[in-house]
Amino acid sequence: MGISKAMMEKVIVAKSRSSSETVITATRYGNVMASRGSVIPLFTNQIRSGQPITITDPSMTRFMMTLDDAVDLVLYAFEHGQPGEIFVQKAPAATIETLAKALTGLLKVPDHPINVIGTRHGEKLFEVLLSREEMVAAQDLGGYYRVPPDLRDLNYGKYVEQGEVKISEAVEYNSHNTTRLDVLGMQDLLIKLRFMQATVNGEHVEPEE
Repeated sequence: MGISKAMMEKVIVAKSRSSSETVITATRYGNVMASRGSVIPLFTNQIRSGQPITITDPSMTRFMMTLDDAVDLVLYAFEHGQPGEIFVQKAPAATIETLAKALTGLLKVPDHPINVIGTRHGEKLFEVLLSREEMVAAQDLGGYYRVPPDLRDLNYGKYVEQGEVKISEAVEYNSHNTTRLDVLGMQDLLIKLRFMQATVNGEHVEPEE
């Protein structure tokens, strides 16, 4: 997680403990597809301009989430959240290579060249949405995880002198171990995007906000 987002969550949880009038909750997710900063508009522009698609690592995975999914997550947290809770959608993931192949298939250029340029400094192989500690505490709500706030006090001895076996046995929730999309599954998700629908029809559209 980006440090600015992590700090924001800490502030939200801390504020929720002292606020008696307002229920403060948070949502956490990976990539919103075709939003600003997404590689989908970049890859699409490279395909349409005849340039090779540039990939840092074909096996790199990322969570895939539509803008509608992101809105639904916020609404769900609004309706069900209690102070300090964090809500996470169970989202599928795909490798960057699968995403690139899905785009070239939708745009009818399956043999479009792909250049592997190497991992950039600080770039992660996969995304983590829930740590092992959070998975131990999380409540499975079907399509979402609810993470209760960390309400530990400042008596650090309780947490340093004695650990928890269940944390040792837990597995974090990341884009390598979630549901993995193949090319056809990725295309089915892509075509739900207004950006992608317009692109397939030869129209110009700006990325989602």
